Amino acid sequence: MTLEVRLRHGWPGFDLDVAFRAPAGVTVLYGRSGSGKSTVVDAVAGLLRPQSGRIVLGDRVLLDTDRGVAMPPHRRRLGYVFQDGRLFPHLTVRQNLMYGRRLAPAARRRTDPERVIAMLGLGPLLSRRPGTLSGGEKQRVAIGRALLAEPEMLLADEPLASLDAPRKAEILPYIERLRDAGGVPILYVTHSVAEVARLATWVVALEAGHTTREGPAQEVLGDPMVTPAGVRAAGAVIEATVMRHHDDGLTELDAGGTPLFLPRVGIAAGGRLRVRIAAQDVILSRGAPEGLSALNVLPGRVAALRQGEGPGAMVVLDTPAGRLLARVTRRSAAALGLAEGTECHAVMKTVAIAPEDVGA
Repeated sequence: MTLEVRLRHGWPGFDLDVAFRAPAGVTVLYGRSGSGKSTVVDAVAGLLRPQSGRIVLGDRVLLDTDRGVAMPPHRRRLGYVFQDGRLFPHLTVRQNLMYGRRLAPAARRRTDPERVIAMLGLGPLLSRRPGTLSGGEKQRVAIGRALLAEPEMLLADEPLASLDAPRKAEILPYIERLRDAGGVPILYVTHSVAEVARLATWVVALEAGHTTREGPAQEVLGDPMVTPAGVRAAGAVIEATVMRHHDDGLTELDAGGTPLFLPRVGIAAGGRLRVRIAAQDVILSRGAPEGLSALNVLPGRVAALRQGEGPGAMVVLDTPAGRLLARVTRRSAAALGLAEGTECHAVMKTVAIAPEDVGA
């Protein structure tokens, strides 16, 4: 099921003008705070009536201002997960979940509650009340409640924004599991590049109310011109296969036929994963480096060189593992003689790849 969105809306000092198509999987609206992400989701949910636009989910027209169509929120069959969960404090976890199920017409109750409980790891929590749950646990319950309402699409507006790093690490695998189950498509809002890299099937980049780029996560994040979170957050995503786990605490990957080492990950040999490599963590060498402590060295060729107004430059490098970005100084780029077509090696410290940048 696909979602097609075309919206225009204005306030004093801000104009929203976006158009995109969200395929199955997780479509991430990615951009800085104030770029219009939440406004788009609220319009899809029916919580905001835009001045003009058209929203189509599958074969159902949710909004068409030209034709005077504006389906009310309760008829759009959408699940909405907010930043704070918004659970009923007087109900147990099980009762909160079953409340979502009661919202679905009996004829559409196809989802097995026990399957949702197992997928989200909610079994041990069923008799507890929201006041006794951690932030991550509350968000998992909120997701389960939304799923049991039998939505045709799940909307998630920065569901991890209020959580600390450990709670984010706790809940991300559950969202990955939901994505990989291939059931309900998700429209997900975030300004965290790590969440984009781990979760996105499709990325829609927003800047000041406008769509600047959309496409598969690897393509969008590998584009040096797409930096909604700033150049310091720039980085590319590669996919690799887990080869083996070593006794010294490292996991060896096969990244396009090249070995890549990470701190141990909890994915069995043969499993596929995504790795985000930050541009500022990549060092370039013209020749094959020797005598380094860094274990990860990938041969490559410069595909593009983007120089900013300041002292920095962004190097786009094609490697056997996929496209990488390297953030270097303009002085270093000149000293190495970097230009399109230049062969060089990308060097990355194993410990520089953070756990939150590795996902299934």
